[in-house]
Amino acid sequence: MDVQAWTYLIVGITFALYIGIAIWAKAGSTKEFYVAGAGVPPLANGMATAADWMSAASFISMAGLISFMGYDGSIYLMGWTGGYVLLALLLAPYLRKFGKFTVPDFVGDRYYSNAARTVAVICAIFVSFTYVAGQMRGVGVVFSRFLEVPINTGIFIGMGIVFFYAVLGGMKGITYTQVAQYCVLIFAYLVPAIFISMLVAGTPIPQLGFGSEVVDGGGYLLDKLDGLHQELGFAAYTDGSKPMIDVFFITFALMVGTAGLPHVIVRFFTVPKVRDARISAGWALIFIALLYTTAPAIAAFARFNLIQTVSNKSYTELPSWFKTWEGTGLIAWMDKNDDGAIQYVKGNAFDGKPSFSGETGAVGQRMLSNTPVADNGNELYIDRDIMVLANPEIAQLPAWVIALVAAGGLAAALSTAAGLLLVISSSVAHDLVKKQFNPDISEKSEVLIARIAVAFAIVIAGYFGINPPGFVAQVVAFAFGLAASSFFPVIILGIFYKRMNKEGAIAGMLAGLIFTAAYIVYFKFINPALNTPDNWLFGISPEGIGTLGMIINFVVSFVVAKITPPPPEDIQEMVDSLRYPKGAGEASAH
Repeated sequence: MDVQAWTYLIVGITFALYIGIAIWAKAGSTKEFYVAGAGVPPLANGMATAADWMSAASFISMAGLISFMGYDGSIYLMGWTGGYVLLALLLAPYLRKFGKFTVPDFVGDRYYSNAARTVAVICAIFVSFTYVAGQMRGVGVVFSRFLEVPINTGIFIGMGIVFFYAVLGGMKGITYTQVAQYCVLIFAYLVPAIFISMLVAGTPIPQLGFGSEVVDGGGYLLDKLDGLHQELGFAAYTDGSKPMIDVFFITFALMVGTAGLPHVIVRFFTVPKVRDARISAGWALIFIALLYTTAPAIAAFARFNLIQTVSNKSYTELPSWFKTWEGTGLIAWMDKNDDGAIQYVKGNAFDGKPSFSGETGAVGQRMLSNTPVADNGNELYIDRDIMVLANPEIAQLPAWVIALVAAGGLAAALSTAAGLLLVISSSVAHDLVKKQFNPDISEKSEVLIARIAVAFAIVIAGYFGINPPGFVAQVVAFAFGLAASSFFPVIILGIFYKRMNKEGAIAGMLAGLIFTAAYIVYFKFINPALNTPDNWLFGISPEGIGTLGMIINFVVSFVVAKITPPPPEDIQEMVDSLRYPKGAGEASAH
């Protein structure tokens, strides 16, 4: 069978599995819809958490970023991994003990304020929509290449699948679907990595192959990559060019931003006990580590194979995968010097990712139309998101392995999209409708509103996937900054500082949000020409400014809390009970 036949078979089987699980796990109550009845075993919850955590960004984009950025790409690896550890150790057990369904619910009750709850709802919805748009783009990219359908058609198929199991099953359906999706995505990530490690480095363990000598001789893989990069005019693969302060601030912003992501936090509300939340966090860390420790190896293998396959090669002699990916617009070539060969060297804008999006083929065409023909620099544009997906084809692996990667990419995108959509629906149905507008609403009506909210959210997410605004890629930085400068300080102080009151929390959130938003909007949207290290505050890029926004949030929160009345006595007692090994917090939901 060819790649397309294998893809239809494997993707069809996985989709049938997801739908079957949704039918089996249909939610009948608000508790089942929001937190899967709080009865998920720790091992299953660890798998579901890992699938929720590892979105299309982890599966498709992270290795691609490292592949192009080299050493500097490690900020994503460190930031996202560190963020999970931070979440597992500092937040998850205490939030589970608090016993609420959502993060805005925690913020509203802990700070005895609907204003604080509303700010948290807005943050949750904004962050969630940002990530859903990214997942839908990943679905479109996978479908457009492997099923050879238009990107829009692929997004509609993805919307239909998510709609079915998210609306029908709620968190209960999503949880067990994510268990299956984790198995699919990790198998799809590791199998080609093992194959390619054997071919490149002669070892079945990618993490060892990453630091081994290449099979055909000539030295170690990373040394050869450094040499290839320098021959083409790029910086050495293992060299870093970012200022250390920016590396620190971006890494920390990714850590605290991802630790505050509501769709992952809510996973720890689905287990029976606080102890189970800790155990499932440990399992999830093991499951996440399988992919995250493999990503640098895949990045290096992909970069090495790509350069050797396309650089200074005649276009007519290139393998079929190159021309197939050209059809998606995610690879583009223009023969500037009319020699019929591909010049992949350090040159103009082809070295980076374009700042605009479009229909199939439009990205590459716009890149070509905006590139001066007289410039004999780089002739090749490669979208970083294709590195993992195209890697098995570049390495000439069997068709079933290539199809498996497609199924894995879809599993990663759909698992995270479902978790994010549930956050949006619970924020609307539980935190706005029930908590603020209609406290006496029946459980049946609340579940109905939550399902309607999921349906609307899927439609909006699909719209952004089909018609992505030009700044979608830039808004990702905005989302991390927003989560870092808003959710994280409020949750940490809510757990560990009983003197923190609603005035301090609201003032801190607003200060952190306004500062971070203003900085990113100015450099990303208002005056992008000034987005250079010389103009940044303290040398901190917009991607890392969320860390400074978080510090401002902490400082303002402390100062305002000190000069305003303390929270009520019952709130302080509730905060104390959160940190007891046993107590009221475990037995009841405050």
